[in-house]
Amino acid sequence: MFESFGFENLTAPQAAIWFGLVLGVAFGVMAEISKFCFRRAVAGDVAERKPALAVWLSGLITALIGVQLAVSNNLISFAEHRFFAADLPVLAIAAGGLLFGAGMVLTRGCASRLTVLAGTGNLRAALVLVVFAIAAHATLKGVLAPLRTTLTGVTVPTGELTSLSALPGGAVLWSALIGIAALVFVARSRVAPRLLLLGAGIGVIAALGWVGTGFLLYDDFDPIAFESIAFTAPAADTLFWGVASTSISAKFGTGLFGGVLLGALVASTLGGRFQWQSFESPAQTGRYMAGAVLMGVGGVLAGGCTVGAGLSGVPTLSFAALLALGSITVGALAANRALSASSGGSAGSSSTPPTPQPV
Repeated sequence: MFESFGFENLTAPQAAIWFGLVLGVAFGVMAEISKFCFRRAVAGDVAERKPALAVWLSGLITALIGVQLAVSNNLISFAEHRFFAADLPVLAIAAGGLLFGAGMVLTRGCASRLTVLAGTGNLRAALVLVVFAIAAHATLKGVLAPLRTTLTGVTVPTGELTSLSALPGGAVLWSALIGIAALVFVARSRVAPRLLLLGAGIGVIAALGWVGTGFLLYDDFDPIAFESIAFTAPAADTLFWGVASTSISAKFGTGLFGGVLLGALVASTLGGRFQWQSFESPAQTGRYMAGAVLMGVGGVLAGGCTVGAGLSGVPTLSFAALLALGSITVGALAANRALSASSGGSAGSSSTPPTPQPV
């Protein structure tokens, strides 16, 4: 498709970087304003969980509609995508999801939220992202790669049963069931329409990512990866492109990651929300660093984060994406319960409520 545009000075991989940058800026702006974050939806403070989940689900609805419309109109196909591999690496996905979920509770933010926060002056989030990227790269290509290959070697053969589309009723039925259930929750949440629209806009970005890399920028002679918005691999790619750009080329994810930082910076500055923040104690620093490592390792093993495997992955109806998001949720809930029990135990019989932790 890309070669039909007649570009003479821009290749498909180069266009992908700019495309990622544009999507990233849009994501950064909307996510900063709406506080878009899956961690807040499942393990945040009690008062914020319902509205946060409603905003996240509004994004899932539009992403689901957009992706399935593109598939039904033969614009894109996931037949060769890793989400639809015939041998499902259940152990790696489940273990990775649990690790990522626990990690995002320790850092009080999923990878996408931390990227947005870094753009608003949050130095805690910025340092977490560096450690997160290093851990992810170590799991992909470094000292932890043997762990990844060992776990991914444990698979369950699924044949052609790789997604909900292969079940009775097909993609239409299962998309409708997921979409309607999400829509009912959103409608009952009574969240400000402005925030829901921002969440829906983020879902559109996820769908556009698939269509852009899988159709608009498709080039037989200079192929690019078929992907959408995500943060695990893009964080690693961006870090190592930054320190070795003469030998490592930028990719779609590099543009996306930089765009999110830029979009969040612009939105927070114009909205008067930009503020320098840092760690408050060595104990807090240690907890955040531990969470960053868990997220980096877990994101690679699970095949994505709450955005890569969740917002972008679930609309494909892939079992791998659904398992990853489910495992992340379980890991987050378990870690949140463990932290709550620990805080309650250390508090003793004090009647003073705990001070909310910074995000």
